[in-house]
Amino acid sequence: MVFLKKAALATLILATAACTNPDRFGGSGGADAGAGAGANTGAPLVAPVAPTGANDPQSPLYFTQTIGDRVLFVVDSSTLTAAGQQTLNGQANWLKTNADYQAIIEGHADEQGTREYNLALGNRRANAVREYLVSQGVPSTRLRVISYGKERPIEVCATEACYSQNRRAVTVIAAGGTS
Repeated sequence: MVFLKKAALATLILATAACTNPDRFGGSGGADAGAGAGANTGAPLVAPVAPTGANDPQSPLYFTQTIGDRVLFVVDSSTLTAAGQQTLNGQANWLKTNADYQAIIEGHADEQGTREYNLALGNRRANAVREYLVSQGVPSTRLRVISYGKERPIEVCATEACYSQNRRAVTVIAAGGTS
């Protein structure tokens, strides 16, 4: 709660500061200050931002939305399906092209079975993905695995449709070196 108050206060201060500079658009500050804003001094008002959205092929968002960050498994299996291998081929190509990123592969299971069994199954699924990515040329030093078992379902209900979404491995992209 204190953080939110501080964030709101900082936002208010920045907004007020932005409104108090009459020459903020680079003009004379006179009656025509708003006309042609930013076009007369050559100095940009805001530093250009590198594209980082889903349209930037080098962004983690592109990886998640376009390449696909997850593969699904059948019941009690850690064997990759043909569809899963196709997704992982895209992931491998992206990871080889974007060497500045590391990946954490999360293994998950549906809520059927014991906690211990599902943790082990999630670990096998994450390792199956890791081994496949390594076989496609991704350095093993850039990949880590973790198993959440059935602790982090994305669908919560007792039907096969929900269970099938929870039997997955998710590749999470993280920035950082490969030390």
